[in-house]
Amino acid sequence: MLEERQRVRLTGGIRVWAEEAMRLFPVEEASLTREVAIVSLEVDLAHRDPADHFLAATALVYGLTLMTVDERLRAASWLPIRSG
Repeated sequence: MLEERQRVRLTGGIRVWAEEAMRLFPVEEASLTREVAIVSLEVDLAHRDPADHFLAATALVYGLTLMTVDERLRAASWLPIRSG
């Protein structure tokens, strides 16, 4: 979405960028489960962006720390976040 809106530029497009990112930083994917979907409706964020709700819920359900510099997510003091 951010690339489509020209807010970020990804060399080679999203597919090439994602493949290169996974090669450089091998991580496991966190599946979108029924529990993540339910928790995404329960999290208390000051805004209604569904993508942010899914990110927060995924971190909570899987016990992960969210890596972000997004000020709106960082405002949620209950959310485990690391920026940078």
